[in-house]
Amino acid sequence: MKRFAALYARLDSSTRSSEKRAALIDYFREAPAEDAAWTLAIFTGRRPKRAVSYPRLREWVAQEAKIPLWLVAACHERVGDFGETITLLLPGGSADTPGLAQVIRDIIQPMTRADDDAKRAVLLDVWRTFPRDQLFVFHKLISGTFRVGVQRKMVVRALAEAFGIDPGVMDHRLLGAWEPTAIDFARLIDPDATLDDDDARPYPFFLASPIEDAPGDPHELPNSLGNRHNWLAEWKWDGIRAQLIKRAGPAVIWTRGEESVAPAYPELVAAAESLPEGTVLDGEILAYDPAKQEALPFQQLQRRLNRKSVQPTLFAPDVPIVFMAYDLLESRREDQRERSLIERRARLESLFSVLDEPHIRLSPRLSTENWEQLERLREESRERRVEGVMLKRNDSPYRSGRPRGDWWKWKIDPYSIDCVLTAAQPGSGRRAGLFTDYTFAVWHRDELINVTKAYSGLSDDEFKKVDAFVRANTLERFGPVRTVTPELVFEIHFEGIQASQRNGSGIALRFPRMHRWRTDKKPADADRIETLRSLLEQVSAG
Repeated sequence: MKRFAALYARLDSSTRSSEKRAALIDYFREAPAEDAAWTLAIFTGRRPKRAVSYPRLREWVAQEAKIPLWLVAACHERVGDFGETITLLLPGGSADTPGLAQVIRDIIQPMTRADDDAKRAVLLDVWRTFPRDQLFVFHKLISGTFRVGVQRKMVVRALAEAFGIDPGVMDHRLLGAWEPTAIDFARLIDPDATLDDDDARPYPFFLASPIEDAPGDPHELPNSLGNRHNWLAEWKWDGIRAQLIKRAGPAVIWTRGEESVAPAYPELVAAAESLPEGTVLDGEILAYDPAKQEALPFQQLQRRLNRKSVQPTLFAPDVPIVFMAYDLLESRREDQRERSLIERRARLESLFSVLDEPHIRLSPRLSTENWEQLERLREESRERRVEGVMLKRNDSPYRSGRPRGDWWKWKIDPYSIDCVLTAAQPGSGRRAGLFTDYTFAVWHRDELINVTKAYSGLSDDEFKKVDAFVRANTLERFGPVRTVTPELVFEIHFEGIQASQRNGSGIALRFPRMHRWRTDKKPADADRIETLRSLLEQVSAG
């Protein structure tokens, strides 16, 4: 645990990518294999389940520190980070601690299955023996608040460099089924290893960049990309990015979130039997109306999300599902990614010329003579229930990650509404201690009704100013949440809208974020709930 805590401190204290990568390389080369395996799992999103609830942690820390419960809450509000707060309230110990893997295996994982008395007994022992720096990391692991400023891409590259493996190969290996064990870690870092689960292993996804980031004059986009005929254009589908893999045995479906979801889409698994063995398609899972030949709203697809299996009532015609394919990554067991897009597309179209399977469809090209025609077509995106247009350079190979220059996403302008700030709570990570997570409301008759939350879109300086306003204008406190005097107006952008019973407004916004602080507007100038309800009707009817 000492080595892992030292790594965390080294990563957390630096803002330079080169220093963080060096810290990871040093750690992976020196750490025992099982500890390194768990570190890799944690840093790539496979963290241990929360072992203790917040209420119990607050209660037991108050008892151990011999302070009232309200003081724990007050300290949390002041410090911002819950793991750091309870660490500061405890004296800690000085005993030698086991390694990370042993802590997870012998302490944290059993705690998730234990009753409260057993959990408290384990915690008391840890609190009185672990040094404070290791307590801090331990608390983050058991409370589900483990965050450090390291992206998955950096971890993959550091691991690859540490053991002399191509980063693309390492990224591909990590997408497969592996466990945080010494054996699996040894296989991951072995340059000559042949992995047993290759038949289910996806490829790293190629991600597009926003066209706003393209070089040239932003007012001339997408003309600054050059000749229109050098680019393949297609719709940007509003679904779940996935790879459909048909090798040996039943088909496998991997999402971009590194999750195997085949049981949730049995009709796609059945349809994939029509594919030649050794085929991997990149595309989008969509709710789709076969009669109208168009995508259905994303909320229809949400009925399938996070399901281990699907009930018969969710099959067509209630929620018809298709896989909309737009790239061919493997054909008859041959990796196609180094071929140009125009070659891959030709092979994909050849495949679909003989494939007669309604649940697997080919994403159509958008054939226009120039950028102006394409822009007019893009304006039809909302009517077609798509998010805009994708632009892909014809000569581009299929890369991994988000390299700029070959793939661009040209999304339609978001919806916009002016809202009043009504409540705030502290953020996390580098925003710990600042009120940066906000609740927003619109008018309903003569009252404000909350409609959404947002926590991104402002500059650091603006967040500090809003934080100062929250502290000076607090009306009530509910744990970490403060209601505030309704004075500040913000323009909120969002991508979609749907009915919801989770809040009093009956409405939920998709991907809300703050576009700007409307210092030029007063609360009375904010929008009304009728505006959102009218928009909801339009979207539902469309």
